[in-house]
Amino acid sequence: MNPEKPPVTEKSSPEHPWPVRTVARKIFDWINRLGDVWVEGQVTQLSARPGTATAFLTLRDPSVDMSMQLTAPVGMVRELQLTEGSRVVVHGKPNFFPNRGTLSLRVDEIRQVGIGELLARIERLRKLLDAEGLFDPRRKRKPPFLPNKIGLVTGRASAAERDVLTNAHARWPGARFRVITVAVQGALAVPQILTALSTLDRDAEVDVIVLARGGGSVEDLLPFSDEALCRAVSQCRTPVLSAIGHEPDTPLVDYVADVRCSTPTDAGKRVVPDVAEENERIRQLRDRSRRALHGWVDRERKLLASLRTRPALSDPHGPLDRRAEDIDRLRERARRAVRNRLDSETSGLIATTARLTTLGPAATLARGYAVVQLVTPDGVDGVLRSTSQAPAGARLRVRVADGAVHALVTGENSDQAAVGQAVGQAAVGDQAAEGGGGAEPGT
Repeated sequence: MNPEKPPVTEKSSPEHPWPVRTVARKIFDWINRLGDVWVEGQVTQLSARPGTATAFLTLRDPSVDMSMQLTAPVGMVRELQLTEGSRVVVHGKPNFFPNRGTLSLRVDEIRQVGIGELLARIERLRKLLDAEGLFDPRRKRKPPFLPNKIGLVTGRASAAERDVLTNAHARWPGARFRVITVAVQGALAVPQILTALSTLDRDAEVDVIVLARGGGSVEDLLPFSDEALCRAVSQCRTPVLSAIGHEPDTPLVDYVADVRCSTPTDAGKRVVPDVAEENERIRQLRDRSRRALHGWVDRERKLLASLRTRPALSDPHGPLDRRAEDIDRLRERARRAVRNRLDSETSGLIATTARLTTLGPAATLARGYAVVQLVTPDGVDGVLRSTSQAPAGARLRVRVADGAVHALVTGENSDQAAVGQAVGQAAVGDQAAEGGGGAEPGT
């Protein structure tokens, strides 16, 4: 159909709107410019009625909720024996039908994606995610020992759901779950799993998420090797446990998840602790604590008994008494030493005093000697040592043992004259002293 192209303005407006045919024609022109394309997806709907030349298919993106309509020759579809869920790569040209306003892809070639090709794509994706660090063990988080609530993403009424719930409740009867059932294979699996993961990751009560699915073929497990799902699991803030298939099955989500469980049964055992094992561990720890405490008390009791037998504690006054005796003995020794020293020093002092008394001037005077001093108008002028110091008429002071007398030098300056005169004057001085005249008392 080639409708006549109506004249239009450069730009539509409320005053100059475009008619429907104009918009449809422009869309038709834009889509024709796209040309031929190769498209990959999963067949979700297939209609090939007998007696018709055209088959109608719906091709869906496995990772997101998007699809498009295909038209293909019926013979081509029957020759490839396509079924719903088949992964295909198609070649065709987009075609817009202006009369109905619909878009479809007119297919002229269809290629089924075989198992080998799927495995090769999964291997390439595995290397890409590994290179980006999504498989790094250092980024994996350890699930909590006893989660508050467990999020479970699994198929509706599936054996995987039953295995996880049964084994978890057998190990820990109080385990709480929030179960979200999704499609675990087919075109709707990845979008539904992504939505369930996002919902559980936002739930503040959910401490761990379990992805569980039973065994199946490679095609059945393809959703769990999807790139979008792997990246969503790596971005979850909540630890994720992967329990997909059996032991040999290793979809890519197993490498990205924080913990890989071999089966859903293994996930039920690993997500919660065993209450019997924990009770036994508590009993063992309690016994160990009791033995350790008893051992410590016994050691401390023996130590106290040993300390009590020591002399310092058994007889605390004994050492003090012995030290008091030592102090008394030392004090007596010190007293005797001081007394001996005082006696020795006293004897030395007496001897020195005696020597000083013997050698002193008083003792000399007592033996009959006298000390003659020259008397001047200014007073006594020292000891007379020579006759030349006492001229005639000089006054002298003669000191004897019991006092002093005064004498006057008369006569010649000779020894005899001086002595005679001095003795005479001394006698006169003594008599005068006895009679109370002129003698100077001595000390």
